[in-house]
Amino acid sequence: MAAPLIRPALEIDGKFFRRNGRRLWLKTVTYGPFPPEKEPLAAVELARIRDAGFDSIRLFSLPDRQLLEAAERCGVIVFAGLDWNHHEDFLSQPGILSAARIRLAGWLETHANHPALAGIYVGNEIPCDLVRWMGPAPVREAIEGLIELGKRTAPHLLFAYANYPSTEYLEPGTADFSAFNIYLEEKEPFAAYLRRLQNIAGDRPLLVSEFGMDTHRNSPGAQAHSLGWALEIAHREETAGFTAYAWSDLWMNAGREILDWSFGITDRMGNPKPALQVCRDFSPAPPATGLRFSVIVCTRNGGERIENCLRAIAAMDGGPYETLVIDDGSDDGTAKIVSRNFPNVRLLSIPPSGLSAARNIGADAASGDILAFTDDDCEPDREWLVRLGKAFLDPGISAAGGPNLPPLARTPIEAVIRSAPGAPSHVLLDDTRAEHLPGCNIAVRKEVFAAVGGFDPIFRTAGDDVDFCWRLSDSGHRLGFVPGAFVWHWRRPSIRAFLRQQMGYGKAEKLLLAKHPVRFGKNGDARWTGFVYGGGAVGVGETSIIYHGAMGQAGYQSIVNRMLPLRPIDPTFRDCRTEFLLSFLNLLQPMARRWARNRRFKLPSSKALPPHPEPTLEFGIPGDDTTCRDHHLRALLEKGWQATGDTDPWDLEKGGTRILIATARPGPNMTNNLFRVWGSPEAALALRREISA
Repeated sequence: MAAPLIRPALEIDGKFFRRNGRRLWLKTVTYGPFPPEKEPLAAVELARIRDAGFDSIRLFSLPDRQLLEAAERCGVIVFAGLDWNHHEDFLSQPGILSAARIRLAGWLETHANHPALAGIYVGNEIPCDLVRWMGPAPVREAIEGLIELGKRTAPHLLFAYANYPSTEYLEPGTADFSAFNIYLEEKEPFAAYLRRLQNIAGDRPLLVSEFGMDTHRNSPGAQAHSLGWALEIAHREETAGFTAYAWSDLWMNAGREILDWSFGITDRMGNPKPALQVCRDFSPAPPATGLRFSVIVCTRNGGERIENCLRAIAAMDGGPYETLVIDDGSDDGTAKIVSRNFPNVRLLSIPPSGLSAARNIGADAASGDILAFTDDDCEPDREWLVRLGKAFLDPGISAAGGPNLPPLARTPIEAVIRSAPGAPSHVLLDDTRAEHLPGCNIAVRKEVFAAVGGFDPIFRTAGDDVDFCWRLSDSGHRLGFVPGAFVWHWRRPSIRAFLRQQMGYGKAEKLLLAKHPVRFGKNGDARWTGFVYGGGAVGVGETSIIYHGAMGQAGYQSIVNRMLPLRPIDPTFRDCRTEFLLSFLNLLQPMARRWARNRRFKLPSSKALPPHPEPTLEFGIPGDDTTCRDHHLRALLEKGWQATGDTDPWDLEKGGTRILIATARPGPNMTNNLFRVWGSPEAALALRREISA
């Protein structure tokens, strides 16, 4: 195994990246592949890339040491690309995937510790028709396997898969960040899709891994304008960075130089286009909101936690703000710790009154326009208030909040608990509107807080935030979700403490049930209108429904999951023991809450989707670029075949016979058209003869 670097070239920092200890909004440009006879001098080009304001390059192959050395000298970090034949049915040809694994492991053994190397993309845009042919879940598992191999070999590097809208359901759960290639030429659809992707990414950073415009069909001025607004929107929508496609018009694909596409920000002779200057000039700055925040932390016997919380708050940007600590009858010296170490914090000590009452006292004493609540076991991100403040620039937003991210696990037990269900989480009605925001990460306008009566004091330890958000919604107020406004939220340190917490949540739900009976089902579970997020990336599973569109041709193929996506166990601690313990908690957690709420147990149920029937026949027909999937679909449509439904696993149907078609590309101008037929054996064989004729 390669020894980890003392300081990785790039690190994950919550929903963003960090380099050399400082947060970095990553500006990247794709580089190559070039025709061999026209390969530019790397030392010269990488210096130009650095001068153009880019921090990193993205490659589509695994580079040699010479390129990495040139990148290091120029101060540019590198994202390498594992180039392997994922344009074929690699699941039915295991040798393809095995070769990719061997190639990745071998290259990492000799190159992983280079200081210019930041990470690796293990794949790029597996064609959606092939994904459908092989099966989305097995393809996702194959991608995850490559990432896991990379992490075992080089745990200091970042690993991801470059996805695209036609297979957004492939998001690998093991990736360090979510990466999407997006080509949209209108501002609002681009912004809206980024908002969607933030929720697909879950806890991790979202990176635009490709965006560009072809100057062969558009003017260089249009390209520059497009990149300008795309950079601005990508930063505004709180992505972790942006990748311009591409550095040069020189481009080779499938062994051939491509002359009818010109996506570069420099031309084939190396001359800059106007887009290069746009990229160089882009330097984002947070907007000034003019709002004053009051940060309110309520604590009871939080002496072991409160110092880290208050240090994080003291280090925040986005002033002016005040910090109030409401000590709810602590007897462990919490008040002395706060008064001795944090003289700028307003400390209010009260008799034991419960969490809701403490929060209300803090709100009454606050002088800010916005009340920002967090807990003593949280450490708000440095930019927490800056990002929350942007939400309140919209006068229609009454409250806002962001994700609660668990810090990296330090022990196997912590790794299991951070992946278990039941953690405080947001519930979203759509990509930007929340139905619920947890009390450890919620901000509200002070006049709105007063108008709805604050938190209800009957909730002494939990449930107050749920009741508060429901009352806000019932009063017509909008709750906004801000994906970059996160707090680090430590989970419970032991299984016993975790189950005690879940029992407490169940008792709070009993109070909520009495106060909001219409919001609960017959079994006592809360009925959310929105989707509950569990922190994991939203990807395909056994019970997923995928909207492929007619004949699998939808440009944006979305997914509906019946189960919320949970965080995977940290690979450092994943073994049979932790997997078993997590499965046990997945079973026990809802039972503990239900017992505390209803005094009865009920095993969780899982409704699997009925399996699709086995196909009758599979066969392949070789061809070239003129006889691919679209050619055969058109031919069958002309013969009376009909497109099937948006979620069906086949493309066409006629007389009870169904067919799925995909195209593998084993080489330049070579195709292998794959056919899968459901129906009677006689009809399947007749269809094969017809297609082969």
